[in-house]
Parts: sequence; structure tokens; C-alpha cells
Amino acid sequence: MIRRPTRLLTTAVAGTTAVLLLTGCGGGDGGGSKANDKIAGADTNTKTPTSPTPSATAAGRPQIELPSDLTYTFEWPKTGDKDKDAVLYDSQQFIKAVDMAIAEQKPLDAGYRFYSEGEAAAGSQKFIQEFVDYKDRITGVRRFYAAKVQVNDGGTASLVYCEDQNKAYNKSLKTGKTEVTSQSKDNYVVYSSRLRVNKQGIWVTEKLASQRGSSVCQP
Repeated sequence: MIRRPTRLLTTAVAGTTAVLLLTGCGGGDGGGSKANDKIAGADTNTKTPTSPTPSATAAGRPQIELPSDLTYTFEWPKTGDKDKDAVLYDSQQFIKAVDMAIAEQKPLDAGYRFYSEGEAAAGSQKFIQEFVDYKDRITGVRRFYAAKVQVNDGGTASLVYCEDQNKAYNKSLKTGKTEVTSQSKDNYVVYSSRLRVNKQGIWVTEKLASQRGSSVCQP
């Protein structure tokens, strides 16, 4: 279980949205003081790729490099809808980019800021900073499932999904030791996000909320 923090960002509507979309679905997230002087998401002029297709090699996308002991399972089958699949792909990249910033101990890393803006970027910065403060990173397996995506008029989308953190742990960068925790209902987390497609066709996350121990994500 990833212990710190329990939430990336809190929004008033997140809990209700998650319950409505996921009820009944079963199981099967070195900058020091200098980094704190800036707020992630404030600069929206970052150069972005021209291709809207979800391709890992699209020009301008940041290269995401993660520790070999951190892996992912995304049980998010393609929907066949171009926009929905792009939302899912870019959300995956955002998750990985945040973990890369944690591993590299960079609260203002450009990777996650490429895939997020506003409240989501600011919340991710705080999330990353806590790991930096504790000199920890994430190891193990992060499993994501039960994704529900809705693309709206006007270039916005909503995404709700579950995570099983039973095999994801904190690893100390000071000692190299992994804090292995036992399985628990608190290891199941539901997320609710709001995204917007930018001019370059990237679905950036603007708002993100999470609830630990959610019954809608229990197996």
C-alpha cells in the first residue's frame, strides 16, 4: 500500500461521481525549498505535440523512465472510440509521469506537468513533495481497473477508475528498504478525474480526486 498521502486532490463532486459510475464493479498513485516557490500548472505554455493519436512516440511527449521494480497493470481494454481511448492512454501516461517525478525526487518535473494543469498539477506537486520530504519512492505493482470514461461536448471528459495497491509499497531512498504492508480494504482506491483536450490533442487532467477504502472497488 502506498501510504503517503491518502489523497492527491479533493473535489466536492468526486465521491458522488465515483459511486454513480462504479457501483457494482468488482476488482477483476531533489526539489527542495526552491521547488516550493513555484506552483505546478501555473504555466500553460509548455510545448506539446501536434499529433492527437495516443502514441508513445508522438513528437513532444516526454520520455517516461521508471525504476525496473515498479510495474503497472492497466486492465483498461480499448473501447474502439478514438477519443475515449486517447483519454485512457493519456491518463496512463499522467500516472506514470507522476511516479517518475517521485522516483527522481522532482516535484516540478516536466513530465507530469505535460499531462496535467490547474488543480491536478498542483495536487500532484504536493503528492510528489511528500515523497521527497520522506525520501521515499514507490515500488511493486500498481493495478488499475474498472475504468469508466465519458467524453463530453466542448472537448472535456470524465474518467473514474479503481486501483488495487495491495502489491504497491513505499521504498526508502535512504536505506533501500521496502515497507511491505499487509493486504487491506484501504488498499483499494477510487479516482475521479476531469480532463480537457488541448490544442495539440493531448488529454490533460485538470481535476483529480481519490477516496481510499472505497467499497465500489472491492473485489
